[in-house]
Amino acid sequence: MRRHRWHDAYTMRARKEGFPARSVYKLEEIQKSFRILKRGARVLDLGCSPGSWLLFASRTVGDKGLVVGVDITPMSVQLPSNVRWVAYDALAWDASFLEAIGGPFEAVLSDMAPSSTGSKMVDAHRSLELSQAALAIASRVLMAGGAFVCKIFHGPDFKSFSDRARPLFHRIVHVRPKSTRKASKEIYVVGLGKN
Repeated sequence: MRRHRWHDAYTMRARKEGFPARSVYKLEEIQKSFRILKRGARVLDLGCSPGSWLLFASRTVGDKGLVVGVDITPMSVQLPSNVRWVAYDALAWDASFLEAIGGPFEAVLSDMAPSSTGSKMVDAHRSLELSQAALAIASRVLMAGGAFVCKIFHGPDFKSFSDRARPLFHRIVHVRPKSTRKASKEIYVVGLGKN
């Protein structure tokens, strides 16, 4: 049997540990470094499908915490009791979106990625649009002192996005987790201590 080219040790480990995707280990590494998710916290997960970050955040915040997941793609995983899913397009967020998700939140996560076109420039621009939407939402719903984690494809607008996020936080860090595939252009902007 021929193995799929994306199946690797992280994919196999994710399946074994009950996560739908290997992306969970990126968040796990960020969590180990920065402790962005706290017990009992309220967390917003933008672009939550297929659910690995949602499940990891749910386990980390515990029963007294709450994780609100947002995606236009329906969830196929069983959601724990401390998770609520909202069907919404983060690019089209408005007052009704803010009302639907509630808030405020101690952490806002965004692992949103555009559907790949094969064009690095187009994909980087679409990733930037998603990242800008995530930052705009975080600026509205994130509590003072809160944390922001946002995936963006490294392209010509990466620095301007990072510079735009910088005034909102005490500290901005760029992270490329070890579990990121070598060919991937993704990087995470981590905002610590919202002003």
